[in-house]
Amino acid sequence: MKQNSTPHQTTNLKLVLHALEQLPELKPGQPYYIPGLWNGGDSGFEPVQPGKYFADIITNMLSGNANEIRNPLQSSGNWTPDAVVYNLFIRLTTAYDHNNDGIVNTEPLENGFRETGTLLKATGLLPYIKKLGVNTLYLLPVTLTGSDDKKGSLGSPYAVKDPFAIDPMLDEPALGLSADILLKAFVEAAHLLNMRVLFEFVFRTASVDSNWIQDHPDWFYWISETGCATKYGPPHFSDEILHTIYEKVDKHDLNNLPAPEADYKKMFTSVPVAIHKKDEKLRGITKQGEECRIASAFSDWPPDDRQPPWTDVTYLKMHNHPEFNYIAYNTIRMYDVALDNPEYRNNLLWETIEAIIPHFQENYCIDGAMIDMGHALPSALKHSIVKRARRNNPNFAFWDENFDPTPSVRDEGFNAVFGSLPFVIHDPVFIRGLLNYLNKTGVALPFFGTGENHNTPRVCHGYPGMETGRNRSSFIFTLCCILPAIPFLHSGMELCEWHPVNLGLNFTAEDRERFPSDKLPLFSAFSYDWKTANGLKTLNSYISKILSIRANYRELVQCMDKGSMILPYITNPELLAVMRKNGDTTLLFIGNSNGSEAQNGIIEFGITDAILFDLIEEKEYPVSNHSLSLHFKPGQSMLFELPVEEKPS
Repeated sequence: MKQNSTPHQTTNLKLVLHALEQLPELKPGQPYYIPGLWNGGDSGFEPVQPGKYFADIITNMLSGNANEIRNPLQSSGNWTPDAVVYNLFIRLTTAYDHNNDGIVNTEPLENGFRETGTLLKATGLLPYIKKLGVNTLYLLPVTLTGSDDKKGSLGSPYAVKDPFAIDPMLDEPALGLSADILLKAFVEAAHLLNMRVLFEFVFRTASVDSNWIQDHPDWFYWISETGCATKYGPPHFSDEILHTIYEKVDKHDLNNLPAPEADYKKMFTSVPVAIHKKDEKLRGITKQGEECRIASAFSDWPPDDRQPPWTDVTYLKMHNHPEFNYIAYNTIRMYDVALDNPEYRNNLLWETIEAIIPHFQENYCIDGAMIDMGHALPSALKHSIVKRARRNNPNFAFWDENFDPTPSVRDEGFNAVFGSLPFVIHDPVFIRGLLNYLNKTGVALPFFGTGENHNTPRVCHGYPGMETGRNRSSFIFTLCCILPAIPFLHSGMELCEWHPVNLGLNFTAEDRERFPSDKLPLFSAFSYDWKTANGLKTLNSYISKILSIRANYRELVQCMDKGSMILPYITNPELLAVMRKNGDTTLLFIGNSNGSEAQNGIIEFGITDAILFDLIEEKEYPVSNHSLSLHFKPGQSMLFELPVEEKPS
């Protein structure tokens, strides 16, 4: 099977349109409200007839009228550097209180439409997303999730029950069409709008009630039901052993990595020979007659990480070495050399995993894949996944949830990595450290240009409804757009959304107390503040303008060479100056990292006098006696194109 890079089938989209056109008007007393932003407005909400509303959007797509705003990507080869990404978690991104009763219901309304996010609503949101300047859609997992021990009211999308099936909660019962058809229609609509679609794939974990368990119990880790159920959790390591672990891993010495204590390893049993249900949950019986259950997941790195456990998720057992029959950092991420040996590979599991992306290529015509926990997959398996998918589509993009854009990740066939920008973006000292390092070494792969994703605090976290959050977001986005990075909009960022999606990285104990699973959108029903955008003007028009400027300097900002990111001196440490150069073209970014206070600064130039033009606010600024004195509003950024002779001294 060979797949075109930008197929334009519309079979399923037309099926959806036909179903919408058959819907009767809603009865009085069954209102269906949508945010004004969805319909080209600024704020508030308005009533619509959902059948007609979505049918009109799809009709416009099919007629070609929606193609006025075009953001074409390369038709072949590595198109990732040209990507501008909008990241959707469908269940959350398009969730809304459609009947305006103050609750996002988890069950369909009487009219048959859902308030949690659906693929129909995501299709309807595409013109809004495209208008931002986006050309690539990145979907968090859309596959069928498990129900046992689920977190929150809906469970984790990373608790994958069947990686080949689509979550039925993403359908719209009013249409009588499956989520499978609606997903195909979504991709068709995106391609009509010249947008590419990537899915995030979960290969490292599964749900504790995975469909694979009964036929393949050897693909999972099992613990004794007797006595272990209450004691089980992450292994404990002493400070001395932790020091040894860090030292060996930092040196890439994976020989004889320190193992957990014997009492921890004894919790794990052999593979059961029989599977049964007990209290509606899967349990196993070992050859010795011991009852056991699937071991749930926890964050294994760093080895003393104390993130909340993932009760509905388990790690897949990639290797079957008898001495490593337990879950710990050295069995599921930093593979001990003795474990990571071809003779111990769980070959049938690997082959099954390798077949997942081809299934989605053939059935949904997707353009790329983001690999969840790619840093925790065996390198040989990643090579095989990439090789098999590229046989079907040589232009298929692979992005890795890896924090370091190293040549080794590039050599595995990946086009981009998540990177470490969100972890330094909030402190100009750390930003300078990262950029100086990348300027010295060069950049092997593009990284995500963002200050947030679903596992980190929102940029506006701690600033709900405050102008400070908006100012910080605009500064960070502008900076990201002049780096050798992929502009990345985590859905809701443009609304200055502050509520965390998940408590993954960089959260405090107070955050964990404040946001239990039933208040986290990754696990429970929740809607963005589409009505009022947290009391602020949205960033939509600003984002569009910055992306338009970036497009004019495409080759310069994409340059990953050593010496292409220089940080000139500026007198105020709250201000950040970054100079990008490529040939005779130089772009100078200066921004105020302080979102709440205005700042002044001076930057020196080699030329005595000149007039510089800020591309953002379209104002002129004089260089006088080698100096440019600037006053910045909170969070304000400026961009100047510099002639060769006007580079900062």
